[in-house]
Amino acid sequence: MRLLDGIERVGNRLPHPVTLFAIFCLLIMVASAIFANLGVQVDDPVNEGEVLQVKNLLSAEGIKYMFESAVSNFTGFAPLGTVLVTMLGIGLAERSGLISAGLRALVMSVPKQLMTAALVFGGIMSSMAADAGYVVLTPLGAVLFAGMGRHPLAGLAAAFAGVSGGFSANLLLTSLDPLLGSLTQEAAATLDPAYAGQMNFAMNYYFMIASVILITLIGTFVTEKIVEPRLGKYKGEVKETAEDLKPEEKKGLWAAFAAFILTGLLLSLLVVPEWGPLRGEGSIIDSPFFHSLVPVILIMFFIPGLVYGMVTKTIKNDKDVANQMSDTMATMGSYVVLAFIAGQFVAYFKETNLGIVLAINGAEFLESTGFKGIPLILTFILITGIINLFIGSASAKWAIMAPVFVPIMMGLGYSPEFTQAVYRVSDSTTNIISPLLPYFAIIIAFAQKYDKRVGIGTLISTMLPYSLFFTLGWVLMLIVWMFTGIDLGPGSPIYYDK
Repeated sequence: MRLLDGIERVGNRLPHPVTLFAIFCLLIMVASAIFANLGVQVDDPVNEGEVLQVKNLLSAEGIKYMFESAVSNFTGFAPLGTVLVTMLGIGLAERSGLISAGLRALVMSVPKQLMTAALVFGGIMSSMAADAGYVVLTPLGAVLFAGMGRHPLAGLAAAFAGVSGGFSANLLLTSLDPLLGSLTQEAAATLDPAYAGQMNFAMNYYFMIASVILITLIGTFVTEKIVEPRLGKYKGEVKETAEDLKPEEKKGLWAAFAAFILTGLLLSLLVVPEWGPLRGEGSIIDSPFFHSLVPVILIMFFIPGLVYGMVTKTIKNDKDVANQMSDTMATMGSYVVLAFIAGQFVAYFKETNLGIVLAINGAEFLESTGFKGIPLILTFILITGIINLFIGSASAKWAIMAPVFVPIMMGLGYSPEFTQAVYRVSDSTTNIISPLLPYFAIIIAFAQKYDKRVGIGTLISTMLPYSLFFTLGWVLMLIVWMFTGIDLGPGSPIYYDK
């Protein structure tokens, strides 16, 4: 508890992620000047026989570059467009009420003996729209458990574990896939542009589908065998009854489900038949379809969300559609600001050649120590997990780490897709014990409804078993996946052939 209290104190003193990226930009400027004057250079990994020197951003040419490229660095920041476009569809599905109603229907329609598993599974699937999981499913878990005579905090913990600890896993592609994937592609392009060009945003899809099953099973086990027995019998006075879905909500869900199936079938006509315009000339995996997943995600969320809203009357006309999408974009303001500064950081890293220099020298150093395989993966997971305790944003961390670790791992023979998968595992598992998680205070407020004594220490001690078991289980699955050599997603191998 003292360690976690210390993490909270230190983390609260850290600057905002925007400020952190601004500081990193200044550090790159200074480092580029120092290494350029020292004449640091490496062999060009793309053009044989040529060398790459570190470029000085504080030189006349460097200063000119920073001013002239500021706008293009922002608009060209790979995750900016992908996230905003996907959130147009996901935002409409959330604001029309579809995602909230769908989560409630999922966990309230299962038998009592499967309630724990349903809560964890529903939490994992809620990463389609992160806010919905924290705000809707976590308090609902407590209500459902209380209504069944079980400890409400166990239900809250199960839902929170799924929402936050299983954040990276999903049966569907979410906004997180293009967000992280675009950063991974950019990082891979510094070492091998040709390889980066054929990567797709579904690069971890198979692995994340398997992860849903794993995290659901582990979350259920920890809840019923560790957390609930530890909490004991609930002796509070709060009595709860979960509110059933309204008739119009049920009707809307069925209509949205039909729209989802029909939309999927229509989209399949663009890629499955040989004459499909998104099929291309090769296999489906190498088709334009897999390089167009951002608009596909937009459509697959937008149409069911629109149908649900029209049936339930949360959408009455085109103005409501425009307003709900506009409201979603309004909530993305902080992300746009972060994207501007992060875009400069990524561009500076690439322009100075510091990323390639660090990658090649870092890979050579690790190779000389024999530090490869499972020890290397475990170290990477540990580093990411520790950083996650202080910086909660998955995109902010990956924007910092991808330019360094993706090329290094490529130099050691591991694909960018695999490096991203390792990152996603380690990023999720420590969310639930980080007191700096933006929703941590909200979860405590929900818990205090049932026990006024609940504080940060209580919540962390309750969630710690989930974090430990999720990490252990996910790492074991990752190791087994490595030995089997199965692709992590469509056309996404584990190993990189230099």
